Amino acid sequence: MEYESVIGLEIHAELATKSKMFCRCKNDSSEERPNTNVCPVCLAHPGTLPVANQDAVRKVVSVGLALGARVPDTSKFDRKNYFYPDQPKGYQISQYDEPMVAGGLITTPSGKQIRITRVHLEEDTGSLVHDKEGNTLVDFNRAGVPLMELVTEPDMRSAAEAREAAEELQLVFQYVGASHARMQKGEMRVEANVSVRLKGSEKFGTKVELKNINSFKFVEKAIEYEIARQIQLIESGGEVRQETRGWDEAKQQTVLQRVKESAHDYRYFPEPDLPPLSVAAIREELKGHLPELPAQRRERFVREYGLDTEAIEFLVRNPAMSAFYEQSASELGEWLSAGGHDAKNAYKLMRNYMLSDLTRALDEKAVAFADMKCNPENFAELISLIADKKISSRGAKDILLTMVSVGGDPSDIARDLDVFQSSDTGELEGIIKKVLEENESAVSEYKSGKQGALQFLVGQAMKVSKGKGNPETIRDLLQSLLQ
Repeated sequence: MEYESVIGLEIHAELATKSKMFCRCKNDSSEERPNTNVCPVCLAHPGTLPVANQDAVRKVVSVGLALGARVPDTSKFDRKNYFYPDQPKGYQISQYDEPMVAGGLITTPSGKQIRITRVHLEEDTGSLVHDKEGNTLVDFNRAGVPLMELVTEPDMRSAAEAREAAEELQLVFQYVGASHARMQKGEMRVEANVSVRLKGSEKFGTKVELKNINSFKFVEKAIEYEIARQIQLIESGGEVRQETRGWDEAKQQTVLQRVKESAHDYRYFPEPDLPPLSVAAIREELKGHLPELPAQRRERFVREYGLDTEAIEFLVRNPAMSAFYEQSASELGEWLSAGGHDAKNAYKLMRNYMLSDLTRALDEKAVAFADMKCNPENFAELISLIADKKISSRGAKDILLTMVSVGGDPSDIARDLDVFQSSDTGELEGIIKKVLEENESAVSEYKSGKQGALQFLVGQAMKVSKGKGNPETIRDLLQSLLQ
């Protein structure tokens, strides 16, 4: 029998605010000293009262607008009652029936459209630390950090679709400045609701929650495993239970965390210490100030630079590199405006050097992109030197190594490294005559119709010129002399 998977996502993202959700404590995911960014409010001491962080509200509204969702005039906070050791109040200030954002849509690069159910704002919990002696300690640095929860409809039908949706939502969060969403720092966590059903059936199967997955790779692997597990269970006569499972990377499988026999009764009620929120003015203010979104940038990169899908995805997922590319392209445009140059070839060269050679140079010199000394103007000049065939690709790689670590004008570096190519026909003709005299068998092969012999002779001439000869000039001279 053929089965179909049904997948919905719940994504939690810590908002990039300076302070926590309801107090002035620093919001810093990099803080490693436990219980440092805490105060009586986020530790829920008696007599303390929360005050909502307006910046957090603005960030959730901006996400709603970016998703084309409905942002109502008013919203409110609710108490979600449950007890965990890392929840200092014994309840969580969250949102229930009047979330900040309702509806919306995300379209992935492959064209899949996924409906958004809601986006709401709440406070994060603390974190539990298990020491070597078996004790469980509580770190409240994270308690009270503003947390955005986005829930999708069960519109995904494969693990790959779910991963792509989560990656695209991460980009939206980052582009609008709502969250850094760095999964390795726990600033974004993905949960997936997974079920299977017979293909063509409208009835949903029993869903299993996959909780707190902290990498896109693991999201895809966990969902794939869970789909296979549920199908195998059904075909062997078993029954899928409603339960919560986690991903064990070492075992490469999902593992049971707890069984849900019934829905939790969180006993939601309006938060008595916080008045209803009026967000209409914030919504209207932000409407006209949304930044360019990932989908819009993809379209523009095709239109303006004719970039391919691989290059576009690389740049869209690396905003700093994207900005560098655009500034370099602008500088290159000035060189192209002088005329006599192949614009398509120049932009293709820039794309190739950006995606491969620049990245390799950074790795070789152990320099972070943000710390490199190469600026867009000099990078564009390097591309123009390559396009004009003034330097070889080998010379360009050596120049780039210096540019990323030390900086400087590529023409000056080329002179220092002595890698400028020569197009002096008089000088090159002497080299070529010597090569022809020393390689009579290759000359005979060429004259008998073997074109590969010509490339061999070009290589020999390049070797004699120590890489400084322009290969096209050498090829033209060789053909002329051979004829």
